[in-house]
Amino acid sequence: MTDLVSNVTRRGLLQFGAKGYLGLNLGGLWTAQAAALGAFSEAKPIKACILIFYYGGPSHIDTVDLKPNAPAEVRGEFQPISTSVPGLSICEHLPKLSQWMHKGAVIRSVHHSATLHDSASIHALTGRPLDGADRELFAPLPQFYPSFGSAVAYMNRHHPVDVPFASLPYAFHNVVPTPCQGGGILGSAYDPLRIDVDPVKRVYPAESLTLADGLDRTRIHKRRGLLQSAEESIHSSKSQPNLYDRAYQLLDSEPIRRALDISKEPTSVRERYGFGSDPAAKGEVNGGGGEMGVARQMRGQNLLLARRLVEAGVPFVNVYDFKQQGQNWDAHNNCASQHKNYLLPQADQSLSALIEDLDQRRLLDSTLVMVTGEFGRTPRINVTAGRDHWPNCYSVMLFGGGVHGGATYGSSDKIGAFPATDPVTPGDLAATIYWRFGLDPATEIFDQTNRPHRLALGEPLRKLFA
Repeated sequence: MTDLVSNVTRRGLLQFGAKGYLGLNLGGLWTAQAAALGAFSEAKPIKACILIFYYGGPSHIDTVDLKPNAPAEVRGEFQPISTSVPGLSICEHLPKLSQWMHKGAVIRSVHHSATLHDSASIHALTGRPLDGADRELFAPLPQFYPSFGSAVAYMNRHHPVDVPFASLPYAFHNVVPTPCQGGGILGSAYDPLRIDVDPVKRVYPAESLTLADGLDRTRIHKRRGLLQSAEESIHSSKSQPNLYDRAYQLLDSEPIRRALDISKEPTSVRERYGFGSDPAAKGEVNGGGGEMGVARQMRGQNLLLARRLVEAGVPFVNVYDFKQQGQNWDAHNNCASQHKNYLLPQADQSLSALIEDLDQRRLLDSTLVMVTGEFGRTPRINVTAGRDHWPNCYSVMLFGGGVHGGATYGSSDKIGAFPATDPVTPGDLAATIYWRFGLDPATEIFDQTNRPHRLALGEPLRKLFA
């Protein structure tokens, strides 16, 4: 397991010691310190980010922060296995991913205070807590702070691309769509292109990018000219031209249309990412009463589409692994069984396929993949063999994007209840994403009333990137 700071410091001191700099010479000491710090020089900014959101809250203790020496009611039944990184172990039900940990890093000390899905998801996907009490939402609530992809699109608004931000394969919700998936105070112009899925046909329909019958591109461009003339004559609001321009830009975007057609992928590639079984009428989720996941059979294909969108030039892609609370990672009952039989196999296959695919296509160094839930699960197993919500300590994985492969950041205590070292907040993760795009987290963004807000409250995890 890589201890980034101590390894660099020891190596730097030994190198300079061989040259005679480790005496009582202050200039030599300064030189040694400068060289050690130089090893932390910032990596080249990334071009894209894929954020995979495991909605519901995976169990950190049953995935990447196992506690084999803890009591049985904490450690559970899963065993750790070795990985491609000496000394780094993860769950036995992640065998494919274990072979790619040298391309990633595990953060084992993420924490916040929101114990309910909506509040926690808002904090996890905007880097800011929901204003007011920790709560679930039973009626629509306007989004305030922007999602990460919306903020990146806003910061790069003077360098437009066909699709600056995409999300798929649905908007996730508990009772109502959780307000952390769009532009918020930046406005709807920075909402993502929402890509739906047809799980029966196993395709991603793109009706919004298809011309209506009888329309060709010549007629479309004539209509655009008429619209622009009308806008100039009535002095329409500033936001409308941006939205119209975006719509016309999408209609002209052949790369995006091609990316959505995953039928063009070789069968071997699609099978590498995997197809899941159809949703079951009843399962073990929350006591056995719920359908086991909307569009469950497309969980792996969602990550394949994310790779295709990055290849097509989309800088930010959100993938929501599940749509609805109660049909996702929310394992209040039979946690081990759910993870072993239902949740981990597809995640293991598809995530490892994505890392391998990006690496083979030489996209991994320029693409940061973040894998997170909104929180973890309780250290102790409950009376129904499940684990409940636990935001006090959980794990997040990063792959590619210049991350120091095989590293870990922070640690949890002996039962995975609280951070033991280097605690990390969602604000720190937000700052890390923005910093990796070459953006200063302290930059001010402006809402639609021109009030300033800091881009991110946290600090980047610079030590994770060499």
